[in-house]
Amino acid sequence: MKQFTVAAAAFSLAAFAGAAHADLLVAIAGPMTGQYASAGDQIRKGAEMAVADLNAKGGVLGQKLVLEVGDDACDPKQAVSVANTMVNKKIVFMHGHWCSSSTIPASDVYAEAGIPMATVSTNPQVTERKLKNIFRIMGRDDQQGLVAGNYLADTFKGKKIAVVDDKSAYGKGLADEIAKAMTAKGAKPALRESITAGEKDYSALVTKLKAAGAEVLAYGGYHTEVALILRQAQQAGLKLTVMGGDTMTNSELVTAAGAAADNVLFTFAPDPRKNASAEAVVKKFRDAKVEPEGYVMYAYAAMQLFAQAAEKAKSAKQADVQKALAAGNFDTVIGKLAFDAKGDNKAPGFVVYRWQGGKYDYAK
Repeated sequence: MKQFTVAAAAFSLAAFAGAAHADLLVAIAGPMTGQYASAGDQIRKGAEMAVADLNAKGGVLGQKLVLEVGDDACDPKQAVSVANTMVNKKIVFMHGHWCSSSTIPASDVYAEAGIPMATVSTNPQVTERKLKNIFRIMGRDDQQGLVAGNYLADTFKGKKIAVVDDKSAYGKGLADEIAKAMTAKGAKPALRESITAGEKDYSALVTKLKAAGAEVLAYGGYHTEVALILRQAQQAGLKLTVMGGDTMTNSELVTAAGAAADNVLFTFAPDPRKNASAEAVVKKFRDAKVEPEGYVMYAYAAMQLFAQAAEKAKSAKQADVQKALAAGNFDTVIGKLAFDAKGDNKAPGFVVYRWQGGKYDYAK
């Protein structure tokens, strides 16, 4: 009996030692397939580089990070399924999802499991539901909608501006905020319409835009539809300037819309590629033939956020990381991050960009 006890004790110590150095599972989720897969690819590339860099420095609290990847294809039901899978895998941190319509239902699953999550989803309802596990590293649609609406009213004074959305949580929310801001400055939309995302023919919308005399289109939705609308408007002899939101950062827009992409303005946070503190990371991406545009740096920052929160808490337990995230200040490649009681970024910022010659930069 004594011999068994010693052996059992030795086994328990070995198991404990193994557990102490077990890998930490962190995760990302978003559209890895489907029409918005290029955004998912940005998220994956950013997170993979961050995890590799953290592991090269010894990991987090002496433990290596292992990255799990979930594909929700921007479908709410699939997002819930991904979230349940991630809970069963016992991840300690999630960066996701991407579409607000996926993030909102998935976040309920993570909240119930006590898993902290960072997100770039911009719909206000992401953080208005009193969940304690969500930390938004981007601004909100009621913030970027105000910037876009004010810019449109000031820059295109006297022009007819149509406001269109794709019926999604993100798209409709952003379009409503743009229309509200425009109206407050005396620039009432000449047309307010909705379309169905994923269709191939938007000629009916183009006809309505022509009939309304629209010269500018404020669009709440994703880059794939904007490219089609621009091409079809061009074919119908209608020259449009488009104002979109943060999803217009994707260079796939240029591939699909061609030269017409030069007519696209959009709101997004200040470009992290221009941060002096991010210079080494930007160079590393470019050396790897990855342009860190769009959400690449945000995914990298999300993993930095987890690592710094765990170090501050001296623990990688989900509850400890969550408390550290709520109370801390963090230095990341996208700048300093801290969160208010709702989990919103305390210092969000949006500026207006323009696509020009295949690249985007601040609008003049």
